[in-house]
Amino acid sequence: MAFQQIDVYLPDTQETLGKLGADVPIVDRHTVTLADGRVLERLIVDGTLTEAALERLQKQMGHTKDYRIVVSPIEATLPRPDEDEERKSTNGSDRISREELYQDMSDSVKMRGVYFALVALSVVVAAGGMMRDNTAVVIGAMVIAPLIGPNIALGLGTTLADRSLIVKSLKTNLSGLLAGLSLAFGMGLVLPVDPGQSEIALRTAIGLPDVALAVAAGIAGALAVTRGLSTAIVGVMVAVALVPPLVAVGLLAGSGEHDLAYQAALLLVTNVAGVNLASVLTFLVMGVRPMTWYKTEQAKKATRWALVLWTLVLAVLATAIWLAA
Repeated sequence: MAFQQIDVYLPDTQETLGKLGADVPIVDRHTVTLADGRVLERLIVDGTLTEAALERLQKQMGHTKDYRIVVSPIEATLPRPDEDEERKSTNGSDRISREELYQDMSDSVKMRGVYFALVALSVVVAAGGMMRDNTAVVIGAMVIAPLIGPNIALGLGTTLADRSLIVKSLKTNLSGLLAGLSLAFGMGLVLPVDPGQSEIALRTAIGLPDVALAVAAGIAGALAVTRGLSTAIVGVMVAVALVPPLVAVGLLAGSGEHDLAYQAALLLVTNVAGVNLASVLTFLVMGVRPMTWYKTEQAKKATRWALVLWTLVLAVLATAIWLAA
């Protein structure tokens, strides 16, 4: 992982950072007094040690008012790190820091107009592809769908016991799914829907491969965001599990095929549960934890409840699927 630049703005020259400690080696460090009297401490650390450095800084700044910490990626630096610096970097985790992860996920759950516009476009494109039995068009709809953020953010909020992120994720996720379902239902009312089309019929049957797909999508999405990678391609995989069954539910319900719509709804809810269960487990394995002891205890309880809830949902759905078979 590349180097990161950490800028610490202190209110005046009376405040100093001191030493960060041997556990957080600093590649480079500069102190600058700004024109307004504040002090800027600029640190360069290995990207894998960013979280440890931020935790230490926040603890040191606990008594300081009006400070600001800003993290920026460094694309390249010269001279290149020597072997000693590379060995030090292996002490860190192979993921971006908790704060960077939280910021990325917080941005993804904001309910902007473009979010609903992309949901609507993905539904229209997916519905057109499914009614014409055109797989390529359905795949195009998955590229558009912005559903990865709210689902992965829900898993992160649970792992960090962050009530605000959990609530925002649920609101954004449910709003997007309901908006897409309403649009697909309206299309089913006015357009001819053939349940025999393979792209529609595939979403009215569920088996273990579908559950495996949902779990794999959740793991891939969580891994992508923890590594700071682009979620565009991984978002397609999450959309595979959510968009087609969502559109199938709306089209079939709108056209009066309620039994088939029920089957597609089972697939949709199963996939949602699978994605969220997998994302929580992945964040746990990747070592994403709150900073304070109190929050850590809260996070353990929240995570246990989430794991029990999603597992129970999958068990209930498996029973419903077995009864409907």
